[in-house]
Amino acid sequence: MIEILWRGRGGQGAFTAAKLLGAACSAKDGNYSIAFPSFGPERRGAPVRAFTKLDSRRIGDRSEIEKADYVIYLDDTLFSDSFDELKENGKIIINTKKHFDDKRIIAADADAMANEIIGRPITNTVMLGVLAGVSKITDYENIVEAIKGYMPEKLHEKNIKAAAAAFESVSGVSK
Repeated sequence: MIEILWRGRGGQGAFTAAKLLGAACSAKDGNYSIAFPSFGPERRGAPVRAFTKLDSRRIGDRSEIEKADYVIYLDDTLFSDSFDELKENGKIIINTKKHFDDKRIIAADADAMANEIIGRPITNTVMLGVLAGVSKITDYENIVEAIKGYMPEKLHEKNIKAAAAAFESVSGVSK
């Protein structure tokens, strides 16, 4: 099973990204996914976590992820240089302008990409594109289909462009 932990703030779309990844991976024949959030009565801007679990078999475990293959930070203020939530060979993908020497950390300036393409710093589809480009968990085309299937039509074009730009920036493959 591949487990992904999304960390963000209310309003940044962490749960939407978790669902989109699950939908993209389920598009492959025989694959299963679940996605769910973890938050209470928080308001916009409060820390939230979302989870995506992917497997070739039905997923019965609906518990929160303690150790993830990928931990994705939509907001770098939530990152504390801690690897406690990461599996041994896992990777952290973080929305930041900073550079890290640690090979387990992939930094992407998702805010800049989102502002340029979407017009707002909503980075969920950018970070989804980075994850797809880094991990090869799913194909870019499946992400496009998930965006079309789960987001309002008026958001398709910009979010598909944002995911494509992010995917290209880390994979070197043009979309």
